[in-house]
Amino acid sequence: MRIGNVEITGKAALAPMAGVADRAFRKICMDFGAACVIGEMVSAKGLTYGDRKSAELLELDDDIRPAAIQLFGDDPAIMAEAARQTLAYKPDWIDINFGCPAPKIAGNHCGSALMREPELCRRLVQAVKDAVPIPVTAKIRKGYAKDEVNAVDVARACEAGGADAITVHGRTRDQMYAPPVDWDIIRQVKQAVSVKVIGNGDVVDAKSAAALYEQTGCDLIMVGRGALGRPWIFQQIEAYLNHEVCLPDPGMAQRMATLMRQVELTIRHKGERVALLEARKHAAWYMNGLRGAAQLRRQAGTLTSMEDLAAFCARVIRLDEEGLL
Repeated sequence: MRIGNVEITGKAALAPMAGVADRAFRKICMDFGAACVIGEMVSAKGLTYGDRKSAELLELDDDIRPAAIQLFGDDPAIMAEAARQTLAYKPDWIDINFGCPAPKIAGNHCGSALMREPELCRRLVQAVKDAVPIPVTAKIRKGYAKDEVNAVDVARACEAGGADAITVHGRTRDQMYAPPVDWDIIRQVKQAVSVKVIGNGDVVDAKSAAALYEQTGCDLIMVGRGALGRPWIFQQIEAYLNHEVCLPDPGMAQRMATLMRQVELTIRHKGERVALLEARKHAAWYMNGLRGAAQLRRQAGTLTSMEDLAAFCARVIRLDEEGLL
């Protein structure tokens, strides 16, 4: 599919998960076959006010493409200026967040709170579209609450503002990430707009990816939490959708090598102290589904150095070889 003039050849994109989809994780997922990546959401206001942390989140790597930058905000003028500033980082397109359910975002009239104001969504998309020469997309939810389901109206508003594609997460804001997910709302949006539609929500393996495509007719799918500790999910999705081949999960040695590689990449960008603090949650995710995972996650929560991580990975491999996982 294409987003504006950007060609996307794969089947599944990496979602812009705050605190997770950093440069290291994007690289790992792209190496495993992610079709494209979207960086962690950035505050338009923080960026235009010169916030250093906001600017750091915009860094993109030339070998991780196609790649987008995601902005959030509720002021069209500020969003337009922030979009112009992002061009220095050479994103392939800009995504606008109308879906984040986090209280600190939605509670400040941003993210999914804007689902209640389709006209403002249109104005925000149009302001960004008018400000930059690259494609603009929007990420929305099913609605704000169970009695405020209006994804179709918001999608139409985004299309009217010039959006080149729309991602739909099949939950309302008040659901956060709790089940059930509603894939039918993605189908409804797909039928209501002429631009490309990306489906998002509860893709946890290759077969659920195929089901999302089949049930919604979407043009691309987006994987978020399903990739945590399992970045090879993109490789499995590609193999299943293209060749009907069910690839097994990698062996434990390769899984731990992937974790080590991810942390090494994080150290390059953030330094060892921060990288190891962040490695704790990633190491815990890599333990999901293993026998004794709770104990291993507790051990992951004590990592403070690469030596600790190497010893942890070696222990996991040994336990696996002994048939204890």
